Amino acid sequence: METLSTRILTSVVGFVIISAVVWIGAWAMVPALLVLSAMGLYEYVRMLDRNDIDVRRISLGVFSTALIVASLPVWPHAPWDGGSWREAVLTVALGYMLVMEVVRPGERPLERVVYSMFGLLYIPWLLGYFLMLRYTPDAGDGLLYFALPLLATFAADIGGFFGGHHFGRRKLAPEVSPAKTVEGAVGGLLFSFLTVLIMTQLARVWSPMDALLYSILVASASQLGDLSESLIKRALRTKDSGRSLPGHGGFLDRLDSLLFAVPATYLFLNISVFPK
Repeated sequence: METLSTRILTSVVGFVIISAVVWIGAWAMVPALLVLSAMGLYEYVRMLDRNDIDVRRISLGVFSTALIVASLPVWPHAPWDGGSWREAVLTVALGYMLVMEVVRPGERPLERVVYSMFGLLYIPWLLGYFLMLRYTPDAGDGLLYFALPLLATFAADIGGFFGGHHFGRRKLAPEVSPAKTVEGAVGGLLFSFLTVLIMTQLARVWSPMDALLYSILVASASQLGDLSESLIKRALRTKDSGRSLPGHGGFLDRLDSLLFAVPATYLFLNISVFPK
């Protein structure tokens, strides 16, 4: 019970801090995302170090910062059709790392490039969607839509915990996360749907069917984010990504669900709600 109470307290404090930062907007979000990106990459690199896997650390720091900054809504559209500055940064990062391996090759050069690029894609690239969602479709409505994945993910966590605790029988992904159950996933989906339905009906923005479709998407994305991080930790033989957050492990342990839920929300809004 002490561990559970610590976990809940950390979740509540984190939710309040995130809500305040998101409400302030880009002036607070950019520094916060840079810190989260740095902490997440630090935990990622530490897990790799334990397995004797090397990455381009300075390059990770530089290009992760560039990816977050490139996600700001203030930049004009890229001068080429169908592209973005984020994609340009990612392309330059790949080219630079390949050139560095050619100029200064070391042991296992392909492994170094692959793990470095995965770190950029998994952490700062996905964190960039936080800024993009905050200003979709504009600064006003973006605040409401950003609240959806926060509350839906929080609800899915609570529903999944109690659904799995009281009714859990069948394992969801036993090879990746033995504690996850199908019943817990269903409980998370139901509680997430209830939360999204109440929010969207009070705000009068979506129909119940839209709320259901979004709940299925965000609950699935949340579960996928959680299982993906479990897969990474299992592959790197690590129990927790870090010990920075009491009751939660590291920053990646806490961000794993949102890293997938926020991009899924952004895509849902731009594909179905705000079609071009």
